[in-house]
Amino acid sequence: MKRLLSGVALLGILTGAQTAWAQEVSDEAELEPAPDPIEAADGARVYTPVDFERFAPRNALDMLSQVPGFTLRGEDGQRGFGQASANVLINGERITNKSDGVFTQLQRIATDRVVRIEIVEGASLGIAGLSGQVANVITRPSDISGRFSYRASARPRYAEPSFIGGEISLSGSGDTLDWTVALGNGVGRGAAGGGESFIFDPDGNVLETRDVRQQFVGDFPRLSGNVTWRAGGNTVVNANAVYGRTYRSFRDDQFRDLSNGVDRTRNFINVGRGYNYQFGADVEFDLLGGRMKLIALEQFAESRNTSDSVLVFVDDTPDEGSRFASVSDSGERIGRAEYSWSMLGGDWQWDVEAAFNRLDSTAHLFELDGNGEFVEIDFPNGSGGVTEDRYESILTHSRSLADNLSLQIGAGGEYSTISQTGDMGLTRSFFRPKGSVNLAWQVEEGFDISLELARRVGQLSFGDFLASVSLNQDQQNAGNVELVPQQSWELELQAAKSLGEWGSTEIEFYVREIEDFIEFIPVEGGLETRGNIDSASVWGIRWNSTFQLEPIGFTGAQLDLTIDLDRTSLIDPLTGKERRWSGNQNHELDATLRHDIPGSDFAWGVGFEYNHTLPQYRLGEEALNYEGPVYTFAFVEHKDVFGMTASLTVFNLTDGRGRQDRYVYDGYRDRSPLLFRETQDLSVQPIFNFRLSGEF
Repeated sequence: MKRLLSGVALLGILTGAQTAWAQEVSDEAELEPAPDPIEAADGARVYTPVDFERFAPRNALDMLSQVPGFTLRGEDGQRGFGQASANVLINGERITNKSDGVFTQLQRIATDRVVRIEIVEGASLGIAGLSGQVANVITRPSDISGRFSYRASARPRYAEPSFIGGEISLSGSGDTLDWTVALGNGVGRGAAGGGESFIFDPDGNVLETRDVRQQFVGDFPRLSGNVTWRAGGNTVVNANAVYGRTYRSFRDDQFRDLSNGVDRTRNFINVGRGYNYQFGADVEFDLLGGRMKLIALEQFAESRNTSDSVLVFVDDTPDEGSRFASVSDSGERIGRAEYSWSMLGGDWQWDVEAAFNRLDSTAHLFELDGNGEFVEIDFPNGSGGVTEDRYESILTHSRSLADNLSLQIGAGGEYSTISQTGDMGLTRSFFRPKGSVNLAWQVEEGFDISLELARRVGQLSFGDFLASVSLNQDQQNAGNVELVPQQSWELELQAAKSLGEWGSTEIEFYVREIEDFIEFIPVEGGLETRGNIDSASVWGIRWNSTFQLEPIGFTGAQLDLTIDLDRTSLIDPLTGKERRWSGNQNHELDATLRHDIPGSDFAWGVGFEYNHTLPQYRLGEEALNYEGPVYTFAFVEHKDVFGMTASLTVFNLTDGRGRQDRYVYDGYRDRSPLLFRETQDLSVQPIFNFRLSGEF
């Protein structure tokens, strides 16, 4: 359960829909209607700090979150850098720090440093990979300043409270040198319990009644810094470093009341510890009439995980249980060169990248013996290593076809070699073509349309090469050394329209045809593993709008609305019949009403989220796991509490639940009888989130 067992506190603080951002406003400020953005000569919509005064933002992220109709998109999170994926630039440059991404970097830019925010069509920028609406945040130098944010969360039952979330940062900016250092702690607090949980036999008779308590606790401290040096001769040097730690645990304890048999308590705990670091640098300079940018990055993470599942009987029956322990080291080393120049009436960019990724994992499986000691048992294919050496080269050309029409074409490919060590070691090499064509058309002032056709290559999860088990759900995955990367044809049509004083709206239609789609497949011995099937497809619609309510007399109010619908399809590798993607969230509706009260420092808001999730399929079971499906929230905010901004959010006002309906078969689900059915209906509880932010 995505929010239930992860960082729910952070989600609630942000109020689920970019509403409770830190804000500040002077006592003399009067609320003005949000003005229309200035239309720049190159077709960009330009927002200046005055456009956001009513929200009293404290940083660039606060400002960008209130740009009407704009959806902020972070990095795709894949290995390597590749072409630009985040739809935000800072001073015309993409962010090359993979650990401190777009959201974190924007939070560290003080409001008084922001000159303007330009919303432009990505294809018109000449930056390879960008399409659709892109925000370019233009900043100015400033004196040394500091910022802080403090976050706390609590629930009436089940979850541990959190009092140590937040970040403090110090930064300075001059004519030649910018720098930032930051210390923060990310927190995750999730929980569920109570409610009803049952195990049924195939005839619907109750076999067990379970009292369930689930709890997640996570703390993720990190120290980071970055520096930018503008040397002479148009040379710019950036360097960054990040060090972080991981402390997390998840418990799922159940008292099992059997209809026939000895009652028992099942205690499950998963504990994870680890650390990670990243060092990166890039330099950009003039070369042979163009601009050369060289980028290098090294990152590493170590993760140690132990899962224990033990049955404790109410009589004298000896305890039964298992333990699964693993140690994983993963790393990435990247070198990339980007050369840009103008020629033949357009802009050109040639990218060359080498990325070297690695995973070394050791896993052990144990059983509890009669003396209460864990004894190791054989666990084939659970330990080993995976490396990937990937080389990519893409040539991109951008040009204007007319004053209101631009074209971007990119073509190239990647060559990769994937090697595995261990009992089933194998080395394979692949060449995959990739590229895109993007057409951007400004129909009229405030109305933009873009169309993109792309050939993309996916990446494999190294963990799928090795065997693993889930003691909590009693599941096992065999390793698969024959996985190949997914490839896809993707078509996207995006339209953005200004609604004048009413706000703005953006709609996107997309279609993706995927080859070598990764899904659970059968393997010898009645086991299952992640493997490739021939194809899969998805099409969908995303609609994101901001409606200003000033025209109907509701001064200072706006409504943010997001609708996301999709339809997926694949051929089930077991039954041979068409079905939807496993566990896909195919319907989403989010709405937030925010009201900044005129003539005051107060703001309030309400909202809701609706999600519809499809069943999950494994070869021996079918399960519907979801939460909600409706979550509601409300918040109140004061923008000047001794110069700070304070907000309180209450999430899950209407008792959204954590639910599961799971059917487990005695073998493959298309040919075996039902073994049992498991249901859960658990209370998530209201979540109280407090945030305090300020400057020094």
